[in-house]
Amino acid sequence: MYPIPLNQLLAGLAQAGSLGGEAVTAVVTDSRKVQPGCVFVCFPGQRVDGHDYAAAAIEGGALCVVAEHPVEGVPAEKLVLTPSSHKAMVRMGANYRMLFAPKMIGVTGSVGKTTTKEFCYAVLSAFGETIKTEGNQNNEIGMPNTLFRLAPTTQYAVVEMGMSALGEIERLSRAARPSAGLITCIGVSHMESLGSRENILKAKLEICAGLPDGAPLALNADDEYLCKAKEQGLIPARLRPVWYGVEAPWADVRAEAIESSPEGERFTLADGDERFEVRIPAMGRHNVYNALAAYAAASRLGLDKAKCAAALANYEATGMRQHVVKKAGLTVVEDCYNASPDSMKASLSMFSAFDAGSGKKYALLGDMLELGAISEEAHRQVGRWAAEAHLAGLVALGAESKVMAEEAEKAGLAAVHCDTPAAALEALKGLLKPGDALLAKASRGMKLENILKALYGEETLQ
Repeated sequence: MYPIPLNQLLAGLAQAGSLGGEAVTAVVTDSRKVQPGCVFVCFPGQRVDGHDYAAAAIEGGALCVVAEHPVEGVPAEKLVLTPSSHKAMVRMGANYRMLFAPKMIGVTGSVGKTTTKEFCYAVLSAFGETIKTEGNQNNEIGMPNTLFRLAPTTQYAVVEMGMSALGEIERLSRAARPSAGLITCIGVSHMESLGSRENILKAKLEICAGLPDGAPLALNADDEYLCKAKEQGLIPARLRPVWYGVEAPWADVRAEAIESSPEGERFTLADGDERFEVRIPAMGRHNVYNALAAYAAASRLGLDKAKCAAALANYEATGMRQHVVKKAGLTVVEDCYNASPDSMKASLSMFSAFDAGSGKKYALLGDMLELGAISEEAHRQVGRWAAEAHLAGLVALGAESKVMAEEAEKAGLAAVHCDTPAAALEALKGLLKPGDALLAKASRGMKLENILKALYGEETLQ
């Protein structure tokens, strides 16, 4: 974090004149990271309440504490009270952001945000010093932490924006003030909290709030709900939409002649009358969309189109997203980070085309969480998709996935349902032989990576 005066960082949170101009060098939410010159923000939690560590933070050199209520041991002159620590964090991020002027892409959408963010990073990094959201730090704590990493030398940035309720993306976008926006698609993630895809569309379009007049907004031309937004005039006229896609012939940026292989995808990127040959080291048509989105946003920031297209080859997968490993004689596509019906369909489509050589292909699929009323039908649909994916067998893990296994068996795929990780591990051991390939995918809360580590012989399943 570049030093910023305390009263400037906390403008709008503390009473004018109540704070001095001491240099703040860090904003921390973890008491273990308190250091002299920091601001400590207290977040009440289910297991740990940051307010319990506020006094110790002052003793450790924190310039002040941002808290939701008074704390014993914290002097009034070092206490900044706020109704919401989350909103205070966003406000501080916005105040800090005003010090810098990088070209920034803001990324949101129901599926593919993080992968698209990584494609944006690959492209922007080809032009200069770039920062990005690390992992999935895309909420009201994580996104400000990304902004706090801006520095005078930062030329470009890509910031991911997630949400769990209406209004959150608007706050994040107004704080980040991206130079360009990007919406990947409108799926059914967060259906439980938002109730309808129309509300999900409304939430994702909130990214427009922080975009300046004339800013490019990259949109998926093959997404039904984004197209409805166009037809209904929901996209602000002050912005400059750039549509990307594979199917829609009217899209500004299109992928043609797509060729798939275990090493990734090759395609011709068509941008008006211009054509660029592209190779991306990521499998599946969904990743073609992610690459197109990054190109569309970056190129409309005025960056050289040929260089943008070539830089897509520099993409690197992160975390547990479609990571292909060869261990214990198996080829495993580790896609354990998260799951929704849309991403399950994309992964199964990719795996269907995956070349396993002489081996067989199996899938370990687990519960998709936070789907609310559509959960049962969504899991049944995944079972049907699995049956169409040229698998030799399916292991379904979790209470919600019982109907997934039932539907797969109805469609002719051998499937076993398991209630526990231990049962799933034993089922996999009974099915897999050296040379086989396995797709592993579920919501993050299912922790499939623990099963895989045990399968590889690296750890004992707890």
